[in-house]
Amino acid sequence: MSLQSALERLATYRANNTRASQDIFRSGLLVLQKSGFKKLGDDGWTSLEQLTLASIDVGRLDIADQCLQLIADKFPNSPRVDCLIGIRMEATEPPETALKYYADILEADSANAAIWKRRISVLRRTGKVEKAVNELVQFLDTFYTDVEGWLELADIYASCNQYDHSLQALSHVLLLTPQNPFYVLQAAETAYTSEDFALAIKMFLTVVDMTDTDDSEQLLQESTPLGITVRAWFGVKLCTRRLAQNANLKSLSNTSPPKNVELLDELATERLRVAYSSSGQKGEIAKGRQEVFAWVATPLA
Repeated sequence: MSLQSALERLATYRANNTRASQDIFRSGLLVLQKSGFKKLGDDGWTSLEQLTLASIDVGRLDIADQCLQLIADKFPNSPRVDCLIGIRMEATEPPETALKYYADILEADSANAAIWKRRISVLRRTGKVEKAVNELVQFLDTFYTDVEGWLELADIYASCNQYDHSLQALSHVLLLTPQNPFYVLQAAETAYTSEDFALAIKMFLTVVDMTDTDDSEQLLQESTPLGITVRAWFGVKLCTRRLAQNANLKSLSNTSPPKNVELLDELATERLRVAYSSSGQKGEIAKGRQEVFAWVATPLA
C-alpha cells in the first residue's frame, strides 16, 4: 500500500466516522513509519490521533504510546490529549484509577465534556449504573444539545427495562434531530416495547412518511418499500394486531389510537407483500418471502 493510498483510506474512515480498527491500524502504521503525518499539517495530527485509538483497540499499546508521546509533545496541556491518555489508561489500569484521573480533570475544568463522557462510560461499564445515570443527567443539564448523551441515557434505561424513561430520553433526541428517521424508528420500537401501541403506530407511520419514497411526486402505490421503511411497516403490522386484540389498551402518552385499525392492517400487509415480491439488487429472490406472506395473511383477531 502506498503512502497516498493509506492517507486516503484514513481520511475516508474519518469522513464516514467508521471504526474499522484493524484497517485503520495497518494504514496508520504505514503513515507513522514513513512520517507521512508531518506532511499533512493539522490533518496529519488527526490521523495520528486516529491511529492511537485504533492501536488501543487492536492491543498494540506500544504504537499507541508512541503516537501519544508525539501528540503530547506537540500539544501539551490539550484537553484532547488528556482524553486520549484516559482512554489509554482504561486499557490497562483498574477502573478506579481511570475514574480518579477523570475526576481530577473535572475538578479543574467541570466543562470538559469529553472527559465527563468518558467517566460516565467507565461507570456504566463497571456496573455502577445508578451513578452513571445520575452523572449523565447532570451532564445533559449542562450540555442539553448533546444527542449522543441522550441516546446513551435512553440505552441505559432500556437495558434496565425502564422503557418509559427510555422513551422520555428519546423524546429529547427527536426534538434535537427531528429529521432523522432512525431515531424516530428507535422511539417507535421503544414505545411498542413499553406497550404504548397507539404512540408506536403513530411513530412507525411517521418513519414511513419520512422514508417511503425519495420522489415527492411518486405515489405510495407505485413505490417499493426498502430498508428502514420495511422495518417500519413491520412495526405497523405488529401494532395493528395488538390494538385489534385489545381495543381498550391505554396509552401512557395519551395518544389516540387510529380510527380504522383494519384499513391500516390491510395497507401494511400490501406494503410488505410489495417489499417481498421485489427482486433484490442482483435479481435474487427476497429470502423468507413465503414465511412473510404467511405471517401477514394471518387474520387480525
